[in-house]
Amino acid sequence: MYRKVFASKVFERKVVLITGGCAGIGRALAMRLAQAGARLVILDLQQAELDSLLQHLRDNLNCEAIGLCCDVADAAAVAQAVAQACERFGGIDVLINNAGITHRSTFAETELAVLQRVMAVNYFGAVHCTKAALPSLVARRGQIIVLSSLSGFAPLLYRSAYNASKHALHGLFETLRAELKGSGVNVMLVCPGFTATDLRKNALVGDGSMAQQPPLAIGKVASAQDVAESIYRGALRRRRLLVLSNVNWRARLLARFFPRLFERVLLPRLSGLKPGSSR
Repeated sequence: MYRKVFASKVFERKVVLITGGCAGIGRALAMRLAQAGARLVILDLQQAELDSLLQHLRDNLNCEAIGLCCDVADAAAVAQAVAQACERFGGIDVLINNAGITHRSTFAETELAVLQRVMAVNYFGAVHCTKAALPSLVARRGQIIVLSSLSGFAPLLYRSAYNASKHALHGLFETLRAELKGSGVNVMLVCPGFTATDLRKNALVGDGSMAQQPPLAIGKVASAQDVAESIYRGALRRRRLLVLSNVNWRARLLARFFPRLFERVLLPRLSGLKPGSSR
């Protein structure tokens, strides 16, 4: 009973900034942290969706929250949003770098602008938010939570920029964790497996247009709520790495130690290809 009561109080009145917070895992995290008593700052691109989410949080969960329309790829806009959050709530205790986009196209068929946009959102978005929030996080001995992916340690076909952005996140935040040692700030990298979100529905293709992707051809797809609950519990324990995938150990083992076998057996299935399919 003591542990449950203690756990329920950890995030009470804490200020949590979530990027990409209107849909998928970001929205599920907003709901879960609101239930835990956190005060929320939600960044997203769609003002109407922000307004709807804020109304829901206030009416149903009595949550104190603000929503700011912000493209995390814009460093100046992020700095302004973080400044607004700090002015409203006095600082930031937890930063959740969740915003992300994906694509599905071969590297040869992918225009440079698409590669740049994926990196701008997935990688530099996290850079911008972390740079802006870091002084407050250090002052409050807070947490940085970074949404990476299964592809952070095992590649997926036709997602070269997405894979690269997730590898870059690991390089950045593993270094930052070491540099922050002794500061009281925890850095947790989260690697979900296949999750039922809108990410695939809004995937870019090689020319920069959007196209809904076909259903995945592998295993069980997790719900955003289940992933959010696992992240919440990982944050309570201030974990360093959280791998949430029904194929994580096989993918990590084969990709690292048996790369040829991984490419032949597991890579096509992880990439959503059905047996006998080339694309």
